[in-house]
Amino acid sequence: MTPGLLIAAPASGSGKTTLALVLAAALKARGIRVQAFKVGPDYLDPTHLAATTGRPVYNLDGFFLDGAGLGWLYQSRSQRADLALVEGVMGLFDGKDALGRVGSSAQVARLLRLPVVLVVDAGAMAGSIAALARGFRDHAEGFALAGVVANRVAGPGHAAVLERALAAVGVPFLGYLPKDPALEIPERHLGLFLAGEAPVPPDALLAAAETLDLPALLKAAERARGPEAAAPPYDPERRYRGARIAYAKDRAFSFYYPEVLEALAELGAELVAFSPLADEPVPEAGLLWLGGGYPELFATELSRNRATLASVRGFPGPIYAECGGYMYLAQGVFFEGVGHPLAGLVPGAAEVGDRPLLGYREVTPEGEGSIFPKGVWVRGHEFHYARIEEKGPFLWRERSGKRLGYRKGRVQASFVHLYPLSNPKALYAMLEASGGSLAFGRS
Repeated sequence: MTPGLLIAAPASGSGKTTLALVLAAALKARGIRVQAFKVGPDYLDPTHLAATTGRPVYNLDGFFLDGAGLGWLYQSRSQRADLALVEGVMGLFDGKDALGRVGSSAQVARLLRLPVVLVVDAGAMAGSIAALARGFRDHAEGFALAGVVANRVAGPGHAAVLERALAAVGVPFLGYLPKDPALEIPERHLGLFLAGEAPVPPDALLAAAETLDLPALLKAAERARGPEAAAPPYDPERRYRGARIAYAKDRAFSFYYPEVLEALAELGAELVAFSPLADEPVPEAGLLWLGGGYPELFATELSRNRATLASVRGFPGPIYAECGGYMYLAQGVFFEGVGHPLAGLVPGAAEVGDRPLLGYREVTPEGEGSIFPKGVWVRGHEFHYARIEEKGPFLWRERSGKRLGYRKGRVQASFVHLYPLSNPKALYAMLEASGGSLAFGRS
């Protein structure tokens, strides 16, 4: 069983990403192969972890996948690593419900049987860290708190006070991270800047690791029991012949789950990336997939890139778009008071405001004509600041009955980021829509 740790925190902004990057850099420098994961539907933090580890980073979400699915994803991706490092989401018990039973870091820790390292922002804290740590340790059963790492610590004297306080309640002190502006990653409206835009200096990561108790952290990781062996949520014996998917991939469109791309490729899809920012035409394919990203930040360039716009408008097959891709298909986008015309395949314009709309979604096609089978429910999420006035015909219907997105002819778009692994029928539907025919495997 691969050793592993889950890094959690009392709340967002405590330093989970920073600790994960510092630990990954320090272990990699020692020749230890680290496979990183991220709890929750997050496309941003994984870019920093991937840049540090040199490996793809996979999302572990207890709303998207059940325990068997999470176990398969974790085990299959960590088996060629020396240590698995899972970065949590928000606070340890924050999730879809008030008790953190679904979609939380605590749920993932319980299902995957991973020791939890709690990182605490101790910049304005001393003895109170003991009460906080004891509360998190004793709040719920089913997971083991390996210890605490203190973040934004003033120095050795401050660290000594924190260590004595934790010792009094029997919680191991696993070291600390100093206050260092070089470790801070800037943020914008959707979260952290991408790794390619604001990389954390490797020297700063290695320097910060000097105040961590690496031997104790490695020893804690050895106590990971890990999940029981499980099969993938889809049939790995299926193969599709002729499936070809063109997908937008650049700084404006980068929100894709690597495990979904890998599953499509394993089942036979040829995935061909192109860049709207580079004004590249859509490659020949059966399905055009426009994922999420930041089209509003690059709206000037995207609006001027006529070769891509013309090829999108003229694409003969089905077009499936999510969030940023949905915005790109609209008449235009208004951002910071300026309007930019775009593809015009969706009625209305996208307007970027200052309030987010976010949450988990479970949807099924509304009516006939979708690339996804009617009656098939697929899970996903929304997180966006843009709005498009939706009048129908709609693409999706939620469990609540609310209708979302837009579907007309070959165009199918909404703000929902789907997780097709949550229902393999959705995965197979994408392959079939891309021109694939089932060559062998169970029908």
